[in-house]
Amino acid sequence: MSSVRIECVAKEGCGIGESPVWDEKEGALLYVDITGRKVYRWSPVTRQAQAIPVDAPVSSVALRKSGDYVITLGTRFAALTWKEELVTTITQVDKDKANTRFNDGKVDPAGRYFAGTMAEEIRPAVLERRQGSLYTLFPDLSVVKHFDQVDISNGLDWSLDHRTFFYIDSLSYSVDAFDYDLQTGKIGNRRSIYKLEKEESIPDGMCIDTEGKLWVACYDGGRVIRLDPETGKRLQTVKLPVDKTTSCCFGGKDYSEMYVTSASFGMDKEWLSRQPEAGGIFKITGLGVKGVPPYLFAG
Repeated sequence: MSSVRIECVAKEGCGIGESPVWDEKEGALLYVDITGRKVYRWSPVTRQAQAIPVDAPVSSVALRKSGDYVITLGTRFAALTWKEELVTTITQVDKDKANTRFNDGKVDPAGRYFAGTMAEEIRPAVLERRQGSLYTLFPDLSVVKHFDQVDISNGLDWSLDHRTFFYIDSLSYSVDAFDYDLQTGKIGNRRSIYKLEKEESIPDGMCIDTEGKLWVACYDGGRVIRLDPETGKRLQTVKLPVDKTTSCCFGGKDYSEMYVTSASFGMDKEWLSRQPEAGGIFKITGLGVKGVPPYLFAG
């Protein structure tokens, strides 16, 4: 087993860093700061992050087949043209709810953009319950709502055979699985595959490796955990120097590096002085596994 190394590579100090995704074409890591209202692109060559400011909380970013990116912004699905710093609304959801916003989102193997909503937080993880829903933006730019009554719609990914959809509603403290129909994008037969232990705290973002195992960032748990979705067992725990780990993805030339986002939102001065890297982006090497390249939105 190679030795695991953890390094803080971007110290921007995000309020809520989220949605890391590797952009192979640019050789760069994309991520967002939800409360800071910025989309970032960090280059491992320059070790600098470029930021594009947006006009609402931006909660996820994904690659687009036709070039550039799609994002979830407030309650909108939107297109982002990087060079022009131009944001164009595609469509809006939750029009009947004044206080919700999108949270995590990801593109499925067929090029559809899945993303869910939640109520605006009063303070970290404190919010009006069951206000969120899970949506899909199809390549033809139509939207389907799968279900509502969600607390904090969060991490999502698909099994390697594309037959299972994994999903986290954070306040259920559970990682769930659904049967997945790749042809239609329909999901069904929901079940829990892992319940978090007390010290793991709140499940947040998630990704899958080439062995079909899930990696879950634990908010307030200061760690990422590796799970076997078949057996429901935890296989590995990697602790980070910050409590509020929010999401994770694989990247780098061969997808052998893991990138973990974190948050500083809701931390007081004393807490921040103990964890000066809170809100930073961390690179983990030596895990001995690789990740799956991100799918591109086909619309």
